[in-house]
Amino acid sequence: MVTDPIADFLTRIRNAQMAGHRIVEVPASNLKKRITEILYKQGYILKYKFEDDNKQGIIKIALKYDADTKQPAIQSLERVSRPGLRQYAKPSELRRVKNGLGIAILSTSKGVMTDKEAKAQNVGGEVLCYIY
Repeated sequence: MVTDPIADFLTRIRNAQMAGHRIVEVPASNLKKRITEILYKQGYILKYKFEDDNKQGIIKIALKYDADTKQPAIQSLERVSRPGLRQYAKPSELRRVKNGLGIAILSTSKGVMTDKEAKAQNVGGEVLCYIY
């Protein structure tokens, strides 16, 4: 059993990129599905697919690489809030990630969203991770 499923999710993506894989499979949950959708909308991954395997399901993620340099689109995946030390932020306290080039993913009372969406809706929440 994994004690921090979000950290496991981010680590699987990070390891697959370092190994140069095109596709990574991750055990599914509603939170991971929402994070995957955000990564797709922000342009960090090519495609994703949710598959049901009569258990918890699997998320298949097609990773995105630069055509010329073969560098991954995601330069850094950083877990912020963790089970031993939760990190919460108000809308006014949300800092810019990589001077506005990256995103922070938050779990708010209105669902999982990026830092920009949270500021627009004026909601704070738990800062799950930084991605750039």
